[in-house]
Amino acid sequence: MNAGSRIKNRMQKLRGTLRRKNAKGSFYYRLTVANGVRKEFALKTTDELEALQRAEELDSIWAAPTMDVAAAQINAMKGFSRQAQMLPLSEGWAKYEIHPERATPHTVSEQLSYKTTYEDFVAFVTTPGKHHTVITSVAELNSKVAEEYASFLKSQAQAVDTHNRKIKRLRKIFDCLKDYYSGENPFRSKTLLRNAREEQATIVRRQAFSKEQEQQLREVLADDQYHVMNKPEIRVIYYIGMFTGQRLKDCVLLQWQNVDMERRRIWVKQFKTGKEVTIPMAAELHAVLKEAQAWKEGQYVCPKSAARYNKVDRNGKSVGVNLINIDVLRVIRWIGLEPSVAVPGRSKKMTVYGFHSLRHAFASFCAEAGVPKAVLLSILGTDSEIADKYYTHVGDAAQQQAIDAVSGTMNGKSDRDKINEALAVLKNNFDITPEYREKLIQILS
Repeated sequence: MNAGSRIKNRMQKLRGTLRRKNAKGSFYYRLTVANGVRKEFALKTTDELEALQRAEELDSIWAAPTMDVAAAQINAMKGFSRQAQMLPLSEGWAKYEIHPERATPHTVSEQLSYKTTYEDFVAFVTTPGKHHTVITSVAELNSKVAEEYASFLKSQAQAVDTHNRKIKRLRKIFDCLKDYYSGENPFRSKTLLRNAREEQATIVRRQAFSKEQEQQLREVLADDQYHVMNKPEIRVIYYIGMFTGQRLKDCVLLQWQNVDMERRRIWVKQFKTGKEVTIPMAAELHAVLKEAQAWKEGQYVCPKSAARYNKVDRNGKSVGVNLINIDVLRVIRWIGLEPSVAVPGRSKKMTVYGFHSLRHAFASFCAEAGVPKAVLLSILGTDSEIADKYYTHVGDAAQQQAIDAVSGTMNGKSDRDKINEALAVLKNNFDITPEYREKLIQILS
């Protein structure tokens, strides 16, 4: 019997199936172990004979009298199989929390979101249902389970970004739990993610305030008939946003040490990006900050609002940002704007107008005024996507000029309109004076 026949003979005696995922890739061994559970082991070799030998070793392990003996034998091997022990899904989070490669979000809110995402997944896959596979251990995780959960998420009325964030969190979590299941991480499949094109039909987008709307905001903030908690401070926060283009958190937590009233400049180290920007102080902003000096106490320009913004719950999660945001949106409703609108396919409304609209307006006004993009970025921060949004357009006036050029009009008038105007002037004025002659030249030029 030749070598090829001997190898084929040995393969036929295996308890499972020896395979490779591509022609030149490493071998995997799939077999059914206790309780009918199917497992796949990465043999970490591209050599067929070596892979066969390791598969036979696995067969001898699973032929052990008890699972404990089998697990001990696997641990004694050189690690070509990652399936070292059974880990219940209920204990998975505790393992992930102490893993050195776990995610380290900057906010408590995102840290809690990781845990919530995992708990939601476990609740789904461990609850019996007609349309999904039920599993109880990390070892049972496979591509079918991941696909079923992704389909479930798609059935929930949530944004594409929300769906994708949840899948990516699970991807990271199970990357850290890879010692407890075989094969590749099923949450690494790109087919589980939703495409942004799914929301192409959604035309709702963040709106910039117009100059008239910003004037209305200033008026209602100065009107005593409108009430909101810490209104004098909310007014200052709005002015900072209007005349610096900074985000809500940067405005609410602005400190006096970063305000130079003499030189009329403000320094901001942006919380979101860490960028440091310095901004000249507009006369209107200088005036309200001068008023704010009357209540100056501690480090913050708006101390009561800052304390409110920094409020956290017992888990350390920020809850103050929502409190301040509610106050801010109340002011927007005072001028007749509805901050959010309902969108088909989503359970949550989409924000149209908010404090961030001041940042959009700032960029829009700069673009319309012909301020160089580099100058705007030096104020908003060099990674601002808002600048790209407004600097890809040259402004309404320039766009109207382009439409006029295509339609054969200029300043809204066609050639026939201008000729008719000239004829009217000639008809009503028999004696052509220099004044009328100049007018004719302007009309016909």
